[in-house]
Amino acid sequence: MIVTVTPNPSLDRTYEVPALDRGEVVRATGERVDPGGKGVNVSRAVAAAGRRTVAVLPLGGAPGALVADLLAAQGIEVAPVPIAGATRSNIALAEADGVLTKINAPGPELSAAERELLLEAVRSQSPGADWIACCGSLPRGLAPSWYAELTARAHAAGARIALDTSGPALLRALRERPDVVKPNAGELAGAVGRPLATVGDAVKAAEELRELGARAVLASLGADGQILVTGEGTWFGEARVDAVRSNVGAGDASLAGFLAAGGAGPGALASAVAHGAAAVRLPGSVMPAPDDLEPSAVTVTAQVPADRALREPAP
Repeated sequence: MIVTVTPNPSLDRTYEVPALDRGEVVRATGERVDPGGKGVNVSRAVAAAGRRTVAVLPLGGAPGALVADLLAAQGIEVAPVPIAGATRSNIALAEADGVLTKINAPGPELSAAERELLLEAVRSQSPGADWIACCGSLPRGLAPSWYAELTARAHAAGARIALDTSGPALLRALRERPDVVKPNAGELAGAVGRPLATVGDAVKAAEELRELGARAVLASLGADGQILVTGEGTWFGEARVDAVRSNVGAGDASLAGFLAAGGAGPGALASAVAHGAAAVRLPGSVMPAPDDLEPSAVTVTAQVPADRALREPAP
């Protein structure tokens, strides 16, 4: 069973448009409404694979009620923490050529009491969890040290932590030795304070995160694949993708695939790559089901192509 924690969830509306012309009336060719937030997406992907998952998240107002209903409809157990503010609503515009424009609202501010209720909700769901996946940005009212506190409490209870966040929240949490962290290339570059131009640069940055406390680093490099850096070894994985429809939630699908496959070693990396590749072929933030996966298109190797230039360098 995988518990996910999403401190700043959202109601996500995705519009598919031929092209985005500023100042013009743009007619959408498709529309989706999904429960959003990185941890929510992980739960959706885990549920799509037929695994049990519990989503812990603060919810408020009409958008929060709709998020809970949408999650329940997908077979996801919800452990809501009622809050006074309304859950944020986000908008994504997906153009036909694969370009995505996102407008993310800041979200509500959590009170001190709501912050403690959220930690207590995680504690109550921890027994029996294979993993606790803590994902996304922190809302107003939660200090950058909040993920570090959650990680420390979870480890004290014997749980394993997967962390997908960035900036000060990531750096603070590394001190508590999360079991795996999952940055993308930009977040990895931000954590080490320098640009990444090659796969080797990304591996070096991941090794530095391990020196700071991460036990394993699963890093998404966009179209350039993914790397897994652990104390047991380093692996590189990639998959053939003929057409990208939307990359919303692809990293979250990757983390779900990694954890569902055990959360360790090259087999779990292959699952992560397969899930991420399947996600970008789907509309909006739709999470892949087993039938969407193409394991034969995935390659994983310990021979990391360190000199390969990244098609999307991280500044």
